Amino acid sequence: MEEIMEDPPTSAVLLDHCHFSQVIFNSVEKFYVPGGDITCYFTLTQHFVPRRKDWIGIFRVGWKTTREYYTFMWVTLPIDLNSESAKQQEVQFKAYYLPKDDEYYQFCYVDQDGVVRGASIPFQFRPESEEDILVVTTQEEVEEIEQRNKELCKENQELKDSCLSLQKQNSDMQTELQRMQELQEELKTLKNLNKKLENKMKERKDCWETELLQLKEQNQKMTLENEKMGVRVDQLQAQLLIQEKEMEKLVQGDQDKTEQLEHLKKENGQLFLNLTEQREHQKNLEQTVEEMKQKETAATRKQQELTEPRSKKTAEEQLVQEVERLKAKVEAGKACFLEKYKECQRLHKQIRQLRAAALEVQQDQQNQQEPVGMGSKEPAVSTVIG
Repeated sequence: MEEIMEDPPTSAVLLDHCHFSQVIFNSVEKFYVPGGDITCYFTLTQHFVPRRKDWIGIFRVGWKTTREYYTFMWVTLPIDLNSESAKQQEVQFKAYYLPKDDEYYQFCYVDQDGVVRGASIPFQFRPESEEDILVVTTQEEVEEIEQRNKELCKENQELKDSCLSLQKQNSDMQTELQRMQELQEELKTLKNLNKKLENKMKERKDCWETELLQLKEQNQKMTLENEKMGVRVDQLQAQLLIQEKEMEKLVQGDQDKTEQLEHLKKENGQLFLNLTEQREHQKNLEQTVEEMKQKETAATRKQQELTEPRSKKTAEEQLVQEVERLKAKVEAGKACFLEKYKECQRLHKQIRQLRAAALEVQQDQQNQQEPVGMGSKEPAVSTVIG
């Protein structure tokens, strides 16, 4: 046992609050011979766990707190607390540090918190032969011895009372210890359950953190998409305003072209009527030309007849004049026919132009029904040209 000059840990805890049953002292003599080393034997109980700064002190009987030790020695921690040898311990006190008087002392085991965990029976330091020596004393010495014996009896009674109290405390402590063991088992179960719950919560926390990170990334992406969509919406709104203006222009142009188409329809109808009249007139002219040809043939035949006799000169002259007149009328009819024919050709050309214009108007209306970038449709206007 190594001796260290460092002061041991003590406390002002009173005797009533100490636990004397956790360390048991063995083979304690009634007295020890002065001038020699003594060995203190002690046993650690099952549920007591020693610590690094536990110590054993020699206390004079009647001490109240652990600060009243006479001398002390540090306790060496066993290597294996579960072995049987670890429970049986000893510590040696050198003779130089032991008391020199014949007062009653006892060993006390004090832990590093300054609390007593075990105490021995009282013992003295005196020569071994002292019990065999016949002592002759005076009356005063006898009275002093008797007074001392009374004090010792009183102290012995106090120690017995203290022992009974300690036994009761020991029983209570055993019950408390049993309850503490049950609580420790329950605490161990709760710790295991708590550890499982902590691991589960950690896994959930990691999962939540991962989901939160994904949500943050999605939120950032959505924010960027919203910004892009906002810019796109602004662009579409500007484009929509432009297209609305263009649509208004197209609607106005459509109305103008519709009016123009109606006007062209009216002109087309009028031209068709004119063309019909021209055709009727042309037919009449053809009939007239045919009649003129027939008359010309008849006139030629008459002219031949007139060239025969001279006596018929007056009739012949009349016939010649009639032929000339008919020829002039035929020529005039031919000229009129040519003029009407040219007029018909001009009307046919104008009709083709009107039809081409009507087709162009229909194409423009179809283009206006589906403007670029717009989903709405305008009703188509169908035009029939007779």
